[in-house]
Amino acid sequence: MEETTKCELVLHINGEQRTVITRQAETLLFVLRDELGLTGTKPGCLNGDCGACTVLVNGTPIKSCMMLAIETVGKEITTIEGLRDTPIQHAFVRHFAFQCGYCTPGFIMNIHALIEQHPNADQSTIQEWLQSNICRCTSYQEIEAAVKEALQAKKTDIQPSHNRISRV
Repeated sequence: MEETTKCELVLHINGEQRTVITRQAETLLFVLRDELGLTGTKPGCLNGDCGACTVLVNGTPIKSCMMLAIETVGKEITTIEGLRDTPIQHAFVRHFAFQCGYCTPGFIMNIHALIEQHPNADQSTIQEWLQSNICRCTSYQEIEAAVKEALQAKKTDIQPSHNRISRV
């Protein structure tokens, strides 16, 4: 029987340095869930189609089932556990943009990146970004409404205060 060689990886996850000992061939999804206990990242199709396993690597949405953990050494990884109190999370709740919730972390990670990278995203850009995630339970109308609300919240946050109109 052939012995599997393992290596030590130092990963930067959600603002913390984490060390794991794992096989070089392990996917980021496996390491996050099984080695580090970050189970918010969900396994779905395991071939990059559904988006349930989406995480951010240096701010870019990546399907963690398609990336080796060793490829992320020296990069900043953000999982759903690393997001706190973001506009898209609140918007998903307000618009009931989920049912079973299984796909929700992947959607939130993807749309969080959209909001950060394209704060003025138009309908076409929103639809393009939503294509990388699949939900089998709810309509995309609620998800799109949540995205638009979060984009509006981002625009409000980035405008200089002297341009805001105060109503009494």
